[in-house]
Amino acid sequence: MAQADLTSQLKNVSERDLEQIRKAQEMLGPDPTTMGFVKNLFWGNIRQDQVFPYPTEDGDERARCDALLAELDAYLRDEHPSVGVDQDQEIPQWCIQRLFDMGVMGMIIPREFGGGGYGVTSYNRVLERIGRTCGSTAVMVSAHQSIGCGAIKLFGNDEQQQHWLPRISTDTLSAFCLSEPTVGCDAQNQQTTCVLSDDGTHYLLNGEKKWATSGARSGMLTVMARCTITDPKTGKEHSRFNALIVTPDMEGVDVFSANRAKCGIRGTWQARIRFTNVKVPVANLLHEEGKGINVALTCLNWGRCTLSAGMVGAGRTALDQATKWSQYRVQFDRPIGEFDLVKERLARMSSWVYAMESMLYMTTGIIDREDEDIMLETAICKVFCSEYGYRCADDAMQIMGGEGYMTENELERIWRDSRINTIVEGANEVMHSFIFAYGSKQLGEFLLGVRAQPLANIGAAIRIAMELFMGVRRRAPRVTALHPSLAAESRTLSHLVQEFSHQVKLMFKERGESLVTDQMTQQRLSWVATWLFATSCILSRLDRSIRTSASDDGLAGERAIAAHALALGRAEIEGAFAALRRNTDDTMRPAAAEAWRHADTLPTSDYYVPEATPITEARGSGKTCDQSHIQQFEPSTAAAPQETTTG
Repeated sequence: MAQADLTSQLKNVSERDLEQIRKAQEMLGPDPTTMGFVKNLFWGNIRQDQVFPYPTEDGDERARCDALLAELDAYLRDEHPSVGVDQDQEIPQWCIQRLFDMGVMGMIIPREFGGGGYGVTSYNRVLERIGRTCGSTAVMVSAHQSIGCGAIKLFGNDEQQQHWLPRISTDTLSAFCLSEPTVGCDAQNQQTTCVLSDDGTHYLLNGEKKWATSGARSGMLTVMARCTITDPKTGKEHSRFNALIVTPDMEGVDVFSANRAKCGIRGTWQARIRFTNVKVPVANLLHEEGKGINVALTCLNWGRCTLSAGMVGAGRTALDQATKWSQYRVQFDRPIGEFDLVKERLARMSSWVYAMESMLYMTTGIIDREDEDIMLETAICKVFCSEYGYRCADDAMQIMGGEGYMTENELERIWRDSRINTIVEGANEVMHSFIFAYGSKQLGEFLLGVRAQPLANIGAAIRIAMELFMGVRRRAPRVTALHPSLAAESRTLSHLVQEFSHQVKLMFKERGESLVTDQMTQQRLSWVATWLFATSCILSRLDRSIRTSASDDGLAGERAIAAHALALGRAEIEGAFAALRRNTDDTMRPAAAEAWRHADTLPTSDYYVPEATPITEARGSGKTCDQSHIQQFEPSTAAAPQETTTG
């Protein structure tokens, strides 16, 4: 059956919301020809071949990565100045070069260009290890490779790769310039522009970028800019995006802020860069004209995994530190780890870490085998690991009490470093709406098509009517690939997926077109999809352990932790189902409106407001930031001038 056009079928949605939907569809592009694992969950399917068995790396690559990890571990334990990085707000150049020399900074670059030629799983194993020791360094490495090197590796032509990959694998940092003063999660709203010159030799680049990690230390910048494309068939002009390779020595490139003082990841440098009539050679266009958004979205998919890897490492360190503390901190004549409320934290931290690890390496395995439809899996991995990694750090701080708050015990640094990850690479609130919208899009179009033409789709119409009006659910999907000892868990997963798909369809029926803007309902269903993916990853990993374990000793401990992770997941899923109809949404909205009304009574001059807010009467009228106490940085000599073309 042909899919319905979503926006043309929505009748009671405001034009502003419809335009937002159109922009999102345009940015994401056409649906993949095959549906990924998570998208299948919305339809009530479990694609066993996509998650069972648990993915593994090639033996030779794993051995190479093990050797690199051993060298990296020794460096991080004995030499890396984690405390100094945080306190001095800088990763020393010698540390960066040491990581280059070890091969860490060029892991994903093919070996013929001087890189390691590693897959995504190996790369994330290294990021996890760095995340255990230094959040700032994990972010710097991730930004350089996932969204810096990754753009050249995945989309560069032969000439660009030959010119840049040897450099950025050995001694030159790279940065990705996407965010702007008015652009955070709303990547579609880019204000930076590039216009092709009359003679067709270069683009004229103008605009400003913000939060470019390592931008002041990089020799290569990948810059996203709005362009105008003319359709050769219709002659109509369309606004699209280009990805351009820019070097800091080009005339008109101004790094006017090398870094800002931050709560966490203080050693990373997030630059502000202004581009004024910068002439960028056409040879520096990445990918194709107007296809820059493909570059950005693909690189973000990689970046969301490495962000997750850093959080897995941080969560593991927090768990280990809290567990050790609970053994030796004695109160009321016993170690605090003997009290149930501390046991509760330790148990859930252990389970969260196990679940994060399971999801991370399932997702990297999916990327390594080059599945087509991976956006939901990487988005969920980011949301899950950033949320529960931070909760691990928070629980650990509660267990350590006042000492956890002290800088010398280092846990508070993990806590500060972890907080940013629910915000960056797509704020989790936005990601929940994305997970629901992208996951339910094809199902929603199918339901709209049946509703619009029931007689033309009589069989589907009858099945849907029986499910939605008579409660006759679609048959639960069978899970047959797991070890027989996991039969009960397999049945639970099967029934939860069946119920999830049923509830999604019911929400389309009950909420109608309002569902496309009902973020509270979207978030609840997104969390269900997230925990269903987590449950599948946990079971797949546990299945591998059961089949390969030579001893029951370690396996018993793993089964205990996995069982609690599954129980936590089921509780979250069932709670989200219940909250679809029993919640506080009706009282929340009037209360929020009152808070908004109260804000109108407050003088804007007493409060900080966004510097580039489009609300003109507020722009420049907010409280002025006092930066006199903040250490200022000049662009690093690491960003020495490079050649200005790739030719």
